[in-house]
Amino acid sequence: MQQEPQFLSFKGLKQYSPDSGWADVDALLRSTPGAIRPKTKPQPEQATLVNLPPPMPADALPPRDVPTLTDTPDIDQRRPTEGFDPLIQELFEQLQSPPGDELTQTWRTISAEVNLLTQRMAMRRELQERLARLDHEMADLRQDILAHLRQVQHAADQHVSAARLRAEVSALAKSKLATKLNGGL
Repeated sequence: MQQEPQFLSFKGLKQYSPDSGWADVDALLRSTPGAIRPKTKPQPEQATLVNLPPPMPADALPPRDVPTLTDTPDIDQRRPTEGFDPLIQELFEQLQSPPGDELTQTWRTISAEVNLLTQRMAMRRELQERLARLDHEMADLRQDILAHLRQVQHAADQHVSAARLRAEVSALAKSKLATKLNGGL
């Protein structure tokens, strides 16, 4: 069974194949004919580190020319390869081309406007909360004023009642005094 070419190459990424079991995607890419080769400098064969693991067999070593996401193929290799979907190839070409300055500036403008809108909405929410608190305080003040006015009215009613009683008492005393004075003559 022929293995399909891989588009992603991440360190540690594995793929299961019924023929070979679990294998690194890097190893599968290296073994796939016609895969895109990265532009890399040749690596020296000898390592200068002292504590190296024991050498692996030649068939277990991953090939050195494995493409990664950051590698860009040569211009002649940008043509669609056998097995690659042309739309995928076009997507890769769009991803490799830098975005236009006008579009970038437009997105920056949109981002700034969204930030400003978010700030204004937060300010509006804060003002609405303050307005609600003020409305509540005003309603409480109205209730307090009405309660005080009721107290004043009650006190005024009591003063009026007391004045009326005094007037009645004085009218009664006047009439009694007048009867005594008139009756004694």
